[in-house]
Amino acid sequence: MTTLARPNSALLVIDVQNQVVEGAFNKDAVIVGINTAVHKARSAGVAVVWIQHSDDWMAIGSDDWKIVPELNPLDSEIKVGKLYRNSFEATDLEVMLAGLNVGHVYLCGAQTNNCVRHTAHGALDRGYDVTLIEDAHTTTDYKFEGQNVSAEVLVDDLNASFTEYELPGRKANVATVAEVFVL
Repeated sequence: MTTLARPNSALLVIDVQNQVVEGAFNKDAVIVGINTAVHKARSAGVAVVWIQHSDDWMAIGSDDWKIVPELNPLDSEIKVGKLYRNSFEATDLEVMLAGLNVGHVYLCGAQTNNCVRHTAHGALDRGYDVTLIEDAHTTTDYKFEGQNVSAEVLVDDLNASFTEYELPGRKANVATVAEVFVL
């Protein structure tokens, strides 16, 4: 239903980097789920796009910046570096997806409440249909104004927010790893 009139899909693997997922909720299971989604996407002929955040505290090329060793991007797959929470902002992601004729993105990765959420909304704002892989994203607990914020609650909240979410001409939904890229 995308407003982009592009028939293809892509899997965006967002910021599954050593420092980003350190101490993340359900980390090991989520990484297994992401790995499964990546293999399923490849088998289905769906493009896999790897996104990596960098910042003063996570310099390009550092161990913190590297994708976790459990995941293995192929040399032929697109890699996008970013500086902002929204993976579309100040990157060439949109140009690359347009070149692949992509109108639907599947999202997984970290941090649920930051880069996954902002990229999901950025995709919808640009006319993409979005499927959030509900068991393949994670974040960490943190404190805000002295209150503990639970990573598990943040993951559940984004999953609930993207269930049957529609905007004019496009939609978002959630699916499990088991439900995506079924041939």
